[in-house]
Amino acid sequence: MSSKVAVLGAGISGLACAVRLREHGHAVTVVTADEPAGTVSRLAAAVWYPSHTAADPRVLTWAHRTYEELSAQAAAGVPGVVPRPTRMILRRPHATPWWAAAVPDFTVAPGEWRFTVPSVEMEVYLQWLLDRFEAAGGRVVRHRVERLSDVPRVAGGADVVVNASGLAARDLAADPAVHPARGQIVGVANPGLVTSVRDEEHPAGMTYVHPRSRDVVLGGTFQPGVWDTTVDPATTAAILARCLDLVPELAGAAVLWQAAGLRPARHGGARVELDPVELPGGARLVHDYGHGGAGVTLAWGCADEVLTLISSAAGA
Repeated sequence: MSSKVAVLGAGISGLACAVRLREHGHAVTVVTADEPAGTVSRLAAAVWYPSHTAADPRVLTWAHRTYEELSAQAAAGVPGVVPRPTRMILRRPHATPWWAAAVPDFTVAPGEWRFTVPSVEMEVYLQWLLDRFEAAGGRVVRHRVERLSDVPRVAGGADVVVNASGLAARDLAADPAVHPARGQIVGVANPGLVTSVRDEEHPAGMTYVHPRSRDVVLGGTFQPGVWDTTVDPATTAAILARCLDLVPELAGAAVLWQAAGLRPARHGGARVELDPVELPGGARLVHDYGHGGAGVTLAWGCADEVLTLISSAAGA
């Protein structure tokens, strides 16, 4: 049975849900205060990797499903999506990670893990998702809502609301577990790199080097509870220094841009569930938020679960 669904949020989680629901026959309206290019998703380095995500069977399912979806999109030539060879530097012995089952070519080499994962250039990809959604008959309404109960009215009527509001869910869903995790990154000219390199135990701080078609994203920071999005020059200098230490080929690469954003983190992990309490007027509420820095890694798997939850609610 099809439903009239309002998706609140136009970041990667909201748009993945909107596309999946629309292409399964639901009438879908995205309600968003910002265009996709104005969401924090646009700042994501966006290489598939369950960063700061606890081991959990549901999370592994979401991650595996997203890996499959993004890999299929890369094979189909979706703009901005490519398979990216990756090296994870290990500074001490580690057991095989819980997420390795989702990555077909995961291997252990001396002092590192090696694997290939999808990489996404978010500005291009978010626009592709929006175009795909609208081409399928989806509708977008620009509006900043103050309460979840306002969403059905703003959407022109909805039987179901999908709350993919990211950090705003702290207030909208009255969920104090939601909090920011500040990230600062730097973009430099790409000197010809094709392999991502990660070093999460670098003594100077979390370090990653993610090549893209025209630049390289260097990071980074993960600062829970910090709300400041001002770029800190000292942090930029520190990121450049440790990325150069990790990948000497970056020497002399011109700095193109700098940015800081707030990942929508949540203590206890992402909340993907049907709320037992209906909204005033009887609309059902499905939550899909709290992915932190793993939004791109989990988005399509979570969208599939949202689809299942809505189908189950409609049949209840």
